[in-house]
Amino acid sequence: MSAESTETQSPDPEARGLRLVTVLLGLTVVSGLIDAVSYLGLGHVFTANMTGNVVVLGFAAAGAPGFSAPHTLTSLGSFLVGAVAGGRVAVRFGGGSRRAWARGTLAVEAVLVGAASAVAFAAPGATGTQYTLITLTAFAMGLRNATVRKLGVPDLTTTVLTMTLTGLASDSRAAGGAAHPRSPRRAASVFAMFAGALLGAWLVIHHGLGIPLVIAAVMAGVFALTASGRE
Repeated sequence: MSAESTETQSPDPEARGLRLVTVLLGLTVVSGLIDAVSYLGLGHVFTANMTGNVVVLGFAAAGAPGFSAPHTLTSLGSFLVGAVAGGRVAVRFGGGSRRAWARGTLAVEAVLVGAASAVAFAAPGATGTQYTLITLTAFAMGLRNATVRKLGVPDLTTTVLTMTLTGLASDSRAAGGAAHPRSPRRAASVFAMFAGALLGAWLVIHHGLGIPLVIAAVMAGVFALTASGRE
């Protein structure tokens, strides 16, 4: 049997499923949903965007009204613990199947965000609910961010857009450059974050915290079942 025939009969399992570019764009939507929940519903704190959290912590430390240093520190700490866990997972599994590694991480994210949605529905006004939601979602985002960083897909961090926007502007024709091959990906990432934040904000305002968290958990779960290991 020829090598070509063998390759045809044995396709690369890493290529099965949605490409990582598509998955990461979908996860950027999830980040918008989660930050809408955390900022609008959990006391002006971010649990996906840590750049914003550092700024918010400065506001809180200065005594600006409406900002909570304990909430922000809880988010930062939980995110960092999640990132440490994600780094350890990358050391353990990063040398093997990228598909299995990405799917496993996203499955954990889905479970954590799903647990947060259950708490939001079960005890919306209970003492400790805000801290529980902050802890669960920030840990999930830290775990995911560490994984995304190790996967190394360019221009798709899923939570931060500053360098993406910088790349769009600085590599544009207006800046004297040629059309950049990744400009569509960058623009799609910005739109995905905007869409997630818009949807999340509308749901929080009109329906509370549980529904946007359910949607975020379901999306992460779908990607956990369908992600491939290929960019």
